[in-house]
Amino acid sequence: MKTPAADRKVLILLAGLVWSLVGLGLMTAAAYWLAAESRGIAVALGVSIIAGVLIYRLGFSKLALKNIVRIMQQAPGKDKVCLFAFQDTRSYFIVVIMMAMGYTLRHLPLPRIYLVPVYLSLGLGLLLASLRYYSHPAA
Repeated sequence: MKTPAADRKVLILLAGLVWSLVGLGLMTAAAYWLAAESRGIAVALGVSIIAGVLIYRLGFSKLALKNIVRIMQQAPGKDKVCLFAFQDTRSYFIVVIMMAMGYTLRHLPLPRIYLVPVYLSLGLGLLLASLRYYSHPAA
C-alpha cells in the first residue's frame, strides 16, 4: 500500500499550521475561562506568559527544529515524503497522552482559573514554536 506523500515544503508548512492551530485552540479555551473569572487574572496571565516563553525556549523550539531537520532528511533522493512524517512516531504518542491529560484536567472538579496557566502557557509555547516552521527557508 502506498502512503500519502507530499513535498517537504508542504510538510513543514503543515507542521507549522498544526502547531499554530493547536496553540490557538488552547489559548482560546484559556481566554474563554479567563473571561469568566473576576479574581486572579493578572497572576494567571503573568505566570502563563513566563511559562509559555520558557516552554517555547526550553522545549518546543528544539522539538520544532528537530522535526524540520527530520523532514529535510527523509527519503534522500525523493521529491516527496510520507505526509505523516512531520512528526516522529514518539511525538504522536505524546500528543495522545497530552490530549488525555487535557481531557482529564477539564473533567476534574478544579476551578478553571487553575487550568488557565496550563492551557495558555502550552498554547503560547506551541504558537511561538510554529513560527520556526514558517521561517524555515524550505517553507
